[in-house]
Amino acid sequence: MKQSLNLRLGQQLTMTPQLQQAIKLLQMSTLDLQQEIQQVLETNVMLEINDDDGKSSDDFLPIPDKKAENADSFTSEGSQDSIPDELPTDYSWDDVYESSTASGPVSTDNIEFESQRSNAPSLQEHLLWQLELTHFSESDHAIAIAIIDSINEDGYLITTPEEIYEGLKNQFDDLDFDEVNAVLHRIQQFDPTGIAAVDLGDCLRLQLIQLPASTAYRDEALLVVTRHLKLLASQEQAKLLKKLEVTEHQLSEIVALIRTLDPKPGAKIQESESEYIIPDVYVSKQNNQWQVNLNPDISPKLRINPFYSNLIKRADNSKDNVFMKDHLQEAKWFIKNLHNRNDTLLRVARSIIEKQTGFLDHGSIAMKPMVLRDIAEELKLHESTISRVTTHKYMHTPNGIIEFKYFFSSHVSTKDGGECSSTAIRSIIKELIDNENQSRPLSDSKIAEFLQAKGINVARRTIAKYREAMLIASSSQRKRIL
Repeated sequence: MKQSLNLRLGQQLTMTPQLQQAIKLLQMSTLDLQQEIQQVLETNVMLEINDDDGKSSDDFLPIPDKKAENADSFTSEGSQDSIPDELPTDYSWDDVYESSTASGPVSTDNIEFESQRSNAPSLQEHLLWQLELTHFSESDHAIAIAIIDSINEDGYLITTPEEIYEGLKNQFDDLDFDEVNAVLHRIQQFDPTGIAAVDLGDCLRLQLIQLPASTAYRDEALLVVTRHLKLLASQEQAKLLKKLEVTEHQLSEIVALIRTLDPKPGAKIQESESEYIIPDVYVSKQNNQWQVNLNPDISPKLRINPFYSNLIKRADNSKDNVFMKDHLQEAKWFIKNLHNRNDTLLRVARSIIEKQTGFLDHGSIAMKPMVLRDIAEELKLHESTISRVTTHKYMHTPNGIIEFKYFFSSHVSTKDGGECSSTAIRSIIKELIDNENQSRPLSDSKIAEFLQAKGINVARRTIAKYREAMLIASSSQRKRIL
């Protein structure tokens, strides 16, 4: 093959650093944006936060030399450890001595109380703490630790007592299986009640036996959870009445007592950290019109530092001056891209609200079908831009804090040729199930027939898909006779 050199002319699109930064800021969530702003403030000397009073901390950077000289001459006369009899009239006490504590009341405006809260102990830590307060022999202590390590977050044993015995019998020569059971029974008396159970029936039994013996229907409830729990789960009322030899009223009292028990006792010990969502925009009604405003707290007001920007007026090409010019250009880009992000976010939010006023007035049942293309065509933006804007962005509405993507949903045709949002259909399904007769719950077919009677063409399998997405059980599992 012969080698040769060819000259070709062509055009191609490339993304400038400014465009890459604009796209990056556009798809950031509020938390990520705040971290990005903080990082840029720390690395770019040209950027600073514009305070409300129009002054920044850098405005006070230049310190008069005369004051420093006077302070040095004063401190040279005596030690800081001894208080002088007289102070120069041109100085205040704070100019000479720095107090270790601030005078006056301490402001708590900037204290984050979430960070001051101590972490809640885990379930294992809670049980080990009780173990250290209980007298055990050396072998029993090792057995107890093995049992506690085998308890999951819900409080159930994930390892059988036999497996625990098999794992420890090589460690202790004279270990007996009854000793493992004895230690297990002692741990089952720990807090919370019902801990270290082998299954649901055992968990409910442990909670019932710790109730006072005078508790009404305690013995009957024990009989149900130990022998007839499957009948209770399948709502076999007739068989339960026959097995227990009680009346319907008494059976309802027994079931009511069982429902007061906790099927997951360990879950209340495991405390999860609270997650807070900061809305990007606020939606409120003013003069009978819905208004959308940006959240002023999501990003601070930035400006170019005037002190450093004035130093660039020199016409030399020194290394320091070139460095500051580069930072100045980057700062201008960042402020402009941040402004464009907020402007695009506000335009998209207002367009969404204009199309979904029914949701604000009547809730999810009045949601209209909408796709990204609808907003993109109205604002003359690309669909990918709308997708970036609506990802991890939230708006504060009278119906709660809603993610932007919640307003976009597919549609289902109606008999009159219109369209109905899938979000509205889910809301209708949930409302029907919430108001149904628990002894005769609505099946997916019945719900489909109800919607078709209202002119919404939805198949039974579509109803099942929406119901499962909302974590709603089937009609047979929702049936409640007792």
